[in-house]
Amino acid sequence: MPDAPMLFQPLKLRSVETRNRVVISPMCQYSAHEGHLEDWHLVHLGRFAIGGAGIVFTEATAVQKRGRITHGCPGLWTDSQIPGHARVAQFVLRHGAIPAIQLGHAGRKAGMQRPWFGNGPLDEADFARGDMPWTPVGASAIPVADGWPVPHELTVSEIEDLIADYVSATLRAREAGYRIVEIHGAHGYLVHSFLSPLSNRRTDAYGGDLKGRMRLALEIAEAVRAVWPEDLPLFFRMSAVDGSPDGWSLENTVVLARTLQEIGVDVMDCSSGGIAGSATAAGGQKRQPGFQVPYADRVRKELGMATMAVGLITHPAQAEEILSNGSADLIAIAREALVDPMWALHAARDLGHDTGFSEWPEQSGWWLAARERTSERYKP
Repeated sequence: MPDAPMLFQPLKLRSVETRNRVVISPMCQYSAHEGHLEDWHLVHLGRFAIGGAGIVFTEATAVQKRGRITHGCPGLWTDSQIPGHARVAQFVLRHGAIPAIQLGHAGRKAGMQRPWFGNGPLDEADFARGDMPWTPVGASAIPVADGWPVPHELTVSEIEDLIADYVSATLRAREAGYRIVEIHGAHGYLVHSFLSPLSNRRTDAYGGDLKGRMRLALEIAEAVRAVWPEDLPLFFRMSAVDGSPDGWSLENTVVLARTLQEIGVDVMDCSSGGIAGSATAAGGQKRQPGFQVPYADRVRKELGMATMAVGLITHPAQAEEILSNGSADLIAIAREALVDPMWALHAARDLGHDTGFSEWPEQSGWWLAARERTSERYKP
């Protein structure tokens, strides 16, 4: 569709072709039971596929039980969790979107409160609700902040087990029917805690200089790529900057992305911040529309690697401008999709790509087209 707005032009990633460039970013719902997806997840994610998005991501999914952000977060550490994911993946695919999953480990941020209970370390009120603590793990025995539990520093043997669990979760994701896997390397979770010098004080092969701190991320990516089908794309989410002069930098991100590209990662998902605070912290930057787009732009233009832009992208014209400027290949929408699950379909109308509800599901499109004709007939 050469005349279509870029936001509504397909994108080919290996054998996968998206119907447009709109991506529903992973959004934690804190509503799983013992790591199993529920009906809530099917309806929550299914509405975005019906709403016209090109790719729909299931939220951060733990590869180990102790890797959950909260007691309400999903996992793929056991086969019994596959059916719930399969329901979501099949529904999303059946309604025209590409089902995708983000695999991760919360590291030293694991086992925290659900946001509506405080978004901090578990306390007596959480224990009374049945959310009991466990010992988190990290690159080093450095807590997130004062008052947070001190994580257990992973041993080399435990790192080997972790990588094996990423492989097992990847195989389960494929069995469930996902077409894209993303490795979560951002927001202060386990992989990011190895990358950042603010949280990694190790003196072995997984610490020290940039090469050592990148080692875990690269070994996970290499192991996942080895078992993920060659014809399916692999994404990597990165906090491009920590927001501290002594932390992870954009220059570090370019170095990491170059090696990930050589391993076979297809798309860099460029976020920022979260190393010592909220997972959605702005990395020391003032939050403004598209504040993280320069990170995707830098990686894309320096490496020729596909990127995904995310962060306060709310308007169709804004998304179209980012793509037209060559700053990114995909646009990730999150909280704006919670406000409007039909964001992609409304964007198509706003950009003149759909003037008659032809892009909408037939169950509602014909009805809305008829209503529009009636409304025009009775304009005062």
